[in-house]
Amino acid sequence: MSDPEKLDLSKAAQLHCEILSLCSEYELAGINVIDEEMGWVSETGTKLRAEGMKVLERGIEGLNQAEVGSGLQVFYNLGELRGTVDAIISKYKNMGVKSVSAALDMKAISTNVSGGFGPGGVQRSGTPQVGTGHKAKEALWQRLGSCMDQLHSIMVAVWHLQRVLSKKRDPFTHVLLLDEVMQEGDPTLTDRVWEAIVKSFASQMKSAFTSSSFVKEILTTGYPKLLSMIENLIERISHDTDAKGALPAVSADRKDQMVAAIEIILTAFLAQCWSRLSEPVNIAFQASNRGSIPSKEHIAKFIARVKEEIEAVQSDGSLTLLVLRQIGKALMQFAQRAEYQLSTGPESRQVTGPATPAQLKNFTLCQHLQEVHAQISSLVTRLPPVASDILSPALGAIYGVALDSVRNLFSSMQDRLESCILKIHDQNFGVLGMDAAMDNNASPYMEELQKSVLHFRTEFLLRLLPSTSKKITTGSESICTSLVRNLASRVLVYFIRHASLVRPLSESGKLRMARDMAEIELTVGQNLFPVEQLGAPYRALRAFRPIIFLETSQLVSSPLLQDLPPSVVLHHLYSRGPDELQSPLKRNNLTPQQYTLWMDSQGEEQIWKGIKATLDDYAATVRARGDKEFSPVYPLMLQLGSSITENSPVP
Repeated sequence: MSDPEKLDLSKAAQLHCEILSLCSEYELAGINVIDEEMGWVSETGTKLRAEGMKVLERGIEGLNQAEVGSGLQVFYNLGELRGTVDAIISKYKNMGVKSVSAALDMKAISTNVSGGFGPGGVQRSGTPQVGTGHKAKEALWQRLGSCMDQLHSIMVAVWHLQRVLSKKRDPFTHVLLLDEVMQEGDPTLTDRVWEAIVKSFASQMKSAFTSSSFVKEILTTGYPKLLSMIENLIERISHDTDAKGALPAVSADRKDQMVAAIEIILTAFLAQCWSRLSEPVNIAFQASNRGSIPSKEHIAKFIARVKEEIEAVQSDGSLTLLVLRQIGKALMQFAQRAEYQLSTGPESRQVTGPATPAQLKNFTLCQHLQEVHAQISSLVTRLPPVASDILSPALGAIYGVALDSVRNLFSSMQDRLESCILKIHDQNFGVLGMDAAMDNNASPYMEELQKSVLHFRTEFLLRLLPSTSKKITTGSESICTSLVRNLASRVLVYFIRHASLVRPLSESGKLRMARDMAEIELTVGQNLFPVEQLGAPYRALRAFRPIIFLETSQLVSSPLLQDLPPSVVLHHLYSRGPDELQSPLKRNNLTPQQYTLWMDSQGEEQIWKGIKATLDDYAATVRARGDKEFSPVYPLMLQLGSSITENSPVP
């Protein structure tokens, strides 16, 4: 059974409506007995509306569906449901508008924080009196927080009303009450109130932002906090209006409306963000314009600023992406300013003397760029994958300038070491006798290479490579460490290539070459890069040493061949063949340097074609002579060459 009082109120409303309808239908006005009672009827109607509104408002505020239903039934029975609901919606709209207006009323805020003493609590610019700024700031955020609570209550209340309307039917006519207050295509009650709130929010925010420098500064700096308040509001409304069979009060696209309402503040926030990010870059390179270069402190401040900007917004994914774009611009600016400082003249490329001032300047810039690249890359790994997509171009620019700062130097070092290795061809590895075999001294070209490597390490690499105590772990090598790794790999590859081209190669020559291999392994490992971490080039060096001592018949079945490029083995086999089996160098009248430059631009298959041509010439010479036997290396080289063709990819 329903509450009798509520039941009587509803019946009374029904009876009241019927009395008025009968009087109208039968034109009873003017009859004395009727007119005498109509005053009481009218007075009763007023009381019914007042009591019905009490029940309705109590139900809405207390989120009591039964009371809301009873109150609505009263007004439905009175025939005034639509007008009553419209009035309630207007009331909640006004409440929302007033709540937003009160939150941003700087005059009221300033009066409160200044204690109301004297005139001029707030200046014309919207700035509070001296000494009250901090309190005014706190008061503004408190008011905004209270505003969000009120907007939440308003939206939940309206949604609650809408939900009861969408469920309740008149017990006699079975008419859905919602159909009485809304036509098809009309906005929902919650949409009507929300749109009024958003419109007021946008208008009041813009007005406060443009008329008060104090509010502008607080809201701009505190944009992430304001955005978080809005998102929390949407989340709370969505959570508290999540019920089966009913739409939430605020849909996902409605959130965007509220965020769009403060776009003017977002624009100012991003401009402020850019200003904060570009400031340490400008300071660092303003100093460098006076002849110096940025200090470690300048770099540390820039990196710290980037971290601060990310930390301030990381709770909001979309805002983080916008800030990351500003960070990307700052990194680009940093790279460009650093690039202007690079020294590119001959002094930056020399490798025979001590490090020049130009080189030392480039080294410092390189280290700064590496530090920025490493720290920001490390930061990106802790962010969503899209962060990497946004910052990748800027980090690439930083990496590129760091590379440019030492690229020419490393190129000169490589040229120098290659020129040392090329002198292997000046060494006589074909000499016979025990004296050569017992000579434990390194070959002259190897001694020259060792001196050069030691000089490079002392003058250049120790200044470029990060110390183990300060090494930053980012999941990848530093830029210079990567360059040194590549240089070490190139030295081993280049050495093996030219060692394989040595001809003739006697038994004592093999011993000397083996010593040279041990020397280069030690030199590279101690002064450039741990050789065991070089992978294929190191395995090739370790394999080539025993290969040169194997009998020709043992070569084809040796597992060592797996660790060597086929061209190295094929070139080595020339040293075991007769003089009439000309090497590609001799056949084409090339110097070792010319031949190796050509090899750098070719694959194994192309190199084999050049070798095959020499084998064909040799075979033709033997046949022309009428001989039927070939050197043992001939079929072996054909066999190895055919494996290259078989394993090559199909075009």
